[in-house]
Amino acid sequence: MINRIVRAVAGTFILLSVLLGMYVNENWYWFTLFVGANLLQSSFTKWCLMEDILRKVFKIKD
Repeated sequence: MINRIVRAVAGTFILLSVLLGMYVNENWYWFTLFVGANLLQSSFTKWCLMEDILRKVFKIKD
């Protein structure tokens, strides 16, 4: 369950930041880069900040 939520949030952030980068300001692409880098590092380290936030703040379990 938590993996699906993390993927949905990451996909939403990426799509939203690309649209904001296209139509509002190019600096939003930095946010896209941050989300992509976080996804890449979590694949190597098996630790994801969004998972911690979902578990601690929203009390979502696996």
